[in-house]
Amino acid sequence: MRRVAGLPGRGDLTIIVTGVAGFIGSHLAARLLAGGEAVIGVDSFNSYYDPALKEARVARLAGPRFRLERFDIAEAERTARLIAESGADRVAHLAAQAGVRHSIDNPFAYERSNLAGQLAVLEACRHAPARPQLVYASSSSVYGSRPLTGEGFSEDDPVDAPVSLYAATKRAGELMAGTYARLYGMRATGLRFFTVYGPWGRPDMAYFSFTRKILAGEPIEVFGEGKMARDFTYVDDIVDGVLGVLDHPGGEGEARVFNIGGSRPVGLMDMIETLERALGSEAAKTMKPMQPGDVPATFADVSKLTALTGYDPKVTLEEGLPRFVGWYRGYFGV
Repeated sequence: MRRVAGLPGRGDLTIIVTGVAGFIGSHLAARLLAGGEAVIGVDSFNSYYDPALKEARVARLAGPRFRLERFDIAEAERTARLIAESGADRVAHLAAQAGVRHSIDNPFAYERSNLAGQLAVLEACRHAPARPQLVYASSSSVYGSRPLTGEGFSEDDPVDAPVSLYAATKRAGELMAGTYARLYGMRATGLRFFTVYGPWGRPDMAYFSFTRKILAGEPIEVFGEGKMARDFTYVDDIVDGVLGVLDHPGGEGEARVFNIGGSRPVGLMDMIETLERALGSEAAKTMKPMQPGDVPATFADVSKLTALTGYDPKVTLEEGLPRFVGWYRGYFGV
């Protein structure tokens, strides 16, 4: 496991990680624990995808420095009590209802988790005696629909035209955090995650569902006629960036937002070819039009995060997808 160079662990302090049974949350907690830190994890283990995978992620974290709390962070009083009584100096708020397409069919799940949940965490941090630093998950989806050019999406680009409810809730979370920071002197940093992949990933992500279907001999549906591109980012690189931000807190009243991605956009068909090589099998493909809420491309300009923390994503898709395939085969026994 890696930690950003020059940033030692701080084993005498406690950090709360919400969404600890999730993909990124479980990887972050594992790295923190390996560095000797104490972690309190919070998760509701909802059924958006198989809770058994979430249970397996958390089982890897068991140990004397890890404590698990099972509840929904939108339960404001319980969230406030946990953060206040823990004495934690940092909160990594990664719990959210994910999925662009799911937000079209289940909008109120996003209202509760991404809006009420964000507000509950902000209120809890505001009133906690320790006034913890807050780092929270945003999304590249806030940039909306734009063509892929030679330049990455910048934090200074417009974010006023989201094309999905999911994107709108993540942008709203940024605005809420900024307001709380300025009003109450809090330290809040949002991270706009670009397409994260790797072992223990989310089954609703394309690379994960493609793997399942290819191994089962089923055709895959390729949306956007295969013309989309994504800035695929390996989960270990993502954790490096989150740790870097945690170790470089902003000042009181400062609200920051950073892109966190691989800064290497890859075409969807190129991703599929890389996955086929890793699996040793070619996929039967059914080409489909763009789905509502999808965007044609994502591309992270990470220069601000690099300047602050030394963030330097290293794992290419050609390295990372075979690692995922190895994990998938071992976990599912295929």
